[in-house]
Amino acid sequence: LKQVFNKDKTFRPKRKFEPGTQRFELHKRAQASLNSGVDLKAAVQLPIGEDQNDWVAVHVVDFFNRINLIYGTVCEFCTERTCPVMSGGPKYEYRWQDDLKYKKPTALPAPQYMNLLMDWIEVQINNEDIFPTSVGKCKEEVL
Repeated sequence: LKQVFNKDKTFRPKRKFEPGTQRFELHKRAQASLNSGVDLKAAVQLPIGEDQNDWVAVHVVDFFNRINLIYGTVCEFCTERTCPVMSGGPKYEYRWQDDLKYKKPTALPAPQYMNLLMDWIEVQINNEDIFPTSVGKCKEEVL
């Protein structure tokens, strides 16, 4: 388990919601509904009186955190040697392009692709212009 929780590898710390804030309460409600065995359609339904952008943001962050945990459990089995290509089966190969270091779609080993992807998502989630921490100030054109 030590490898799974090594921040320098693949595990990213969860983005926390401050206790006492509206986002924290939405997060608790989302967690309770996802852990209660309810059907997913009901679990993600916008609660009455809540802002849709805040509700979506809470679920995006929770989804990101869950994917990080799942990836953390399989990353030791998917190395550059065992997973030389990031693929979605034999018909699909994913290539990385970020317009910074990778100007053109570039084939990468799966672990390298996943690390770049998770870093990119984390930057998006931590961008106050996309996911503001103040409730109700989301830019609609971004989401």
